[in-house]
Amino acid sequence: MSDMADPVYESAKRSVQALGPADQLRLIAELAASLRNEVEHEPRRSLLELQGLGKSIWQGVDVEEYLRRERASWNG
Repeated sequence: MSDMADPVYESAKRSVQALGPADQLRLIAELAASLRNEVEHEPRRSLLELQGLGKSIWQGVDVEEYLRRERASWNG
């Protein structure tokens, strides 16, 4: 989150704080239902979509040498 307060957020927060507890709970329930509906309609993603991502970075790298250097750095 940013250190600078979002004026729209702060205004909404003040409005909600002005409501009574019952209305705050009702608002939370309505917001949760709305968000749930949005999330349910988002396309599902697969972790497999990341397969091969960044492989160009490792081209030409000797794995054994890389691991040897990394392990050596653990000892300071």
